[in-house]
Amino acid sequence: MGKSHVFDARSQMPVPAADLFSWHAREGAFERLAPPWETAEVVDRSGDGIHPGARVTVKLHLGPIPQRMVAEHTAYVEGSSFQDTQREGPFTRWIHDHRMLPAGPGTSILEDSIQYELPVGALGDTFGGGYARKRLERMFAYRHSLTRADLRRHAAFASQGPLTVAIAGASGMLGSSLAAFLSTGGHRVKRLVRGRANPARGDIAWAPDKGTIDAAGLEDVDAVVHLSGSNVGEGRWTDARKAEILKSRTETTRLLSETLARATRKPRVLISASAVGYYGNRGEEELTEASSSGDGFLADVTRQWEASTAPAEAAGIRVVRMRIGVVLDARGGALAKLALATQAGGGGPVASGRQWMSWVSLEDVMGLIQFAMFTPSIQGPVNAVSPNAVRQGELAKVLGKVLHRPAMFLLPAAVVKAVFGQMGEETLLSSTHALPTVAQAHGFPFLLPDLEGALRFTLGRTTDGAEYRHG
Repeated sequence: MGKSHVFDARSQMPVPAADLFSWHAREGAFERLAPPWETAEVVDRSGDGIHPGARVTVKLHLGPIPQRMVAEHTAYVEGSSFQDTQREGPFTRWIHDHRMLPAGPGTSILEDSIQYELPVGALGDTFGGGYARKRLERMFAYRHSLTRADLRRHAAFASQGPLTVAIAGASGMLGSSLAAFLSTGGHRVKRLVRGRANPARGDIAWAPDKGTIDAAGLEDVDAVVHLSGSNVGEGRWTDARKAEILKSRTETTRLLSETLARATRKPRVLISASAVGYYGNRGEEELTEASSSGDGFLADVTRQWEASTAPAEAAGIRVVRMRIGVVLDARGGALAKLALATQAGGGGPVASGRQWMSWVSLEDVMGLIQFAMFTPSIQGPVNAVSPNAVRQGELAKVLGKVLHRPAMFLLPAAVVKAVFGQMGEETLLSSTHALPTVAQAHGFPFLLPDLEGALRFTLGRTTDGAEYRHG
């Protein structure tokens, strides 16, 4: 028999206990709390939310072999606590109590208490005990920090009431995270989906390649967030690939904009994704939303992409064109590739490493989208970037520090051009120093403006965020 362990994590939260409980009880809470550095895919759900008897089945990727975990909710006290128990999974025993305790006017205490036993008895304790304790601290540092930040962001706009928000591109990294963020905040999310839609879930069917969309499904929405677009960093840019990249942005945006323009009840705002690629390769120039567009394929695509929102704007809908920088999140995109290379010892500067990289954390992109929804004075282009852009070589150096790996491997420009062609030139060798001028002028509070802090947060390389007790 293995030893029975107890782990407790406690944090003060900036809302009453009832509001803290409601956040956890809403759809999307599991997805919000899943650490980005440990891929967890929900494969099945049954029952009623977090009420006793409800189950969630998750595929965990904790190593080379995926593992299956089935958790069942086994206790529930409205407004104050709930419990889940592992029925199948990597632990011999796992019981997790979530408690929301009053702590004074407008505040509460979040307490996570876990009773667990490691597999293979005493051997598991000997070789895995320390690892399990550290892993739990990293996980709950992330969970408590994220919960606290979400609660603050939602409380800032609570007086304006919940919205109904339609999201195009809700299956992507940003879109799926945004859906969970808004749902746990009490908003109703309607996803635009290709193929069969589920009306009970609030899905809206559309087929951009055929020019069709369920316009009636958009009649009751307050805001629309458009995030669709083929990944520009996948593969060389052949003529066919370029056409696909352009079409995936302009045709979807135009269809959505024209449909919203004809709506009887128009949304308050359309937030349409764009990119800092709009500015092209600009060397040392500092770029604001008022700066001109640049040269190159990405700049041309982005100009046409943004122009596709014109029908909605002409119909009187407030349009925000979110020029998103390089999104750093462990779930995917650039950081997942960079972290993998760095872990293997292949991190380091690309070419001179002097080119500017306008990065942003996933959490701040979502926060800025929410902020723009509720801020009527924000209109037109908005640079969704950290106020602290870095040179590519500095990113490599800081990532190596966070992962405790060397970052000395040089990738010459000639190799980038030979292997990746124009795609590599415009994404890896281009220098873009964009500033979040509009966001800062409107007082947007960045959650993760510092590169090292952002990397530690999403890669789980910090235990700051809660108080812990092991037993």
